[in-house]
Amino acid sequence: MKKLMFVLLVTLFLGLETKAQDYNTGIGLRGGWGTGLTVKHFLSGNSAVEGILDSRWRGFSLTGLYEIHNQAFDVPRLNWYYGFGGHIGFWDGKYYRDYNNNENYTVIGIDGILGLEYNFDVIPFNLSIDWKPAINLAGSSGFVGDGGAISIRYIF
Repeated sequence: MKKLMFVLLVTLFLGLETKAQDYNTGIGLRGGWGTGLTVKHFLSGNSAVEGILDSRWRGFSLTGLYEIHNQAFDVPRLNWYYGFGGHIGFWDGKYYRDYNNNENYTVIGIDGILGLEYNFDVIPFNLSIDWKPAINLAGSSGFVGDGGAISIRYIF
C-alpha cells in the first residue's frame, strides 16, 4: 500500500505540466503542534497538491491534500487557500491523547486545511500559516482540531 501511494504521487508530480500563480513547487519545513516536512506542487493556476510528513506523539503521519489558492486582500503574492485530503498515522499510545495507554495506534482519517501564504519576490521562499483539522476514522476515532502550523518553503 505504501509503495503504491509513493508511485502514484511520483507519477502525479512528474507527469503534469504546471502553471502556478507565483511558483510551481515548494519544499520546506513545517512547525506547530507537529513538526515535519512539506512539499507543495501546483497542478494549474490555482490548484495544488501538498504532501506533509509530520512527527508527533512519538510517531509520524503522512498527509496528502488537494488545495485551491486565491489572492488575498488584493495584495500581490499573498494567497489564501483551502482544501481537503487524508492521512495515515502511526503513534505511541503512551504519548497520544490519554497518555496512559501502552498500545500503539495506526490511524486513517480525513483532513481539511485553511491557510494564508506569502511568496517573497526578492528571495525564493514563502511563508505560510494554516489550520489543518482532522478526523480519525480508523484506529483511534475522533476529531483532532489542533493541527495548526507555520511553514517555510524554498520555492521554484
